[in-house]
Amino acid sequence: MKRIVILISGRGSNMEAILEADLPGCQIAAVISNRPDAKGLVFARERGVPALALDHKMFADRAAFDQALAAQIDEYSPDLLVLAGYMRILSDDFVRHYVGRMMNIHPSLLPSFAGLHTHCRALEAGVKVHGATVHFVTPTLDAGPIVIQAIVPVSADDDETRLAAKVLEQEHKIYPQAIRWFVEGRLKVQGNTVTVTGLLEDAVSWSVPSLQN
Repeated sequence: MKRIVILISGRGSNMEAILEADLPGCQIAAVISNRPDAKGLVFARERGVPALALDHKMFADRAAFDQALAAQIDEYSPDLLVLAGYMRILSDDFVRHYVGRMMNIHPSLLPSFAGLHTHCRALEAGVKVHGATVHFVTPTLDAGPIVIQAIVPVSADDDETRLAAKVLEQEHKIYPQAIRWFVEGRLKVQGNTVTVTGLLEDAVSWSVPSLQN
């Protein structure tokens, strides 16, 4: 049984999707937020998951907070740390502590549009497709090995809100899928490349979203 800790900063809709997926072979050991008022904490508690806040404003600097956060996380002995709308840049020491066992989801087709305001930037760039990426976290922001991506078409009448909603719908599908592969021991990382073993076995249950949808 793999143990998973999820970090959130707000509503945590991806955290909700992960909990609702009821993935076999894993236990959501805890949900932790850097904001005491994060709505996602309520959702987790309602489903019997330990949920707690560690307020970053109570610490002198990022290093002190990250050290305390790592200590809190490690009390749950996680096999995987999942960032689900966690809106703080992590220190290099924190990232190295969880290297190879920390995932993030980013609302773009990395390496395009790393960082913030991805949907607005995609529209300004005039791209025809946009999407989301699940990747392992490394010290370089949004540059870790890519596990899975989902593509959505960009329509002429899309604005930032509509495009964000389309991408979020796919995020809720690919993040549980990526975690399931990790739990099953099917992710092999070599350099900056991730291979999913036995990928054809998922052909019935999983397919990349069609651009015609």
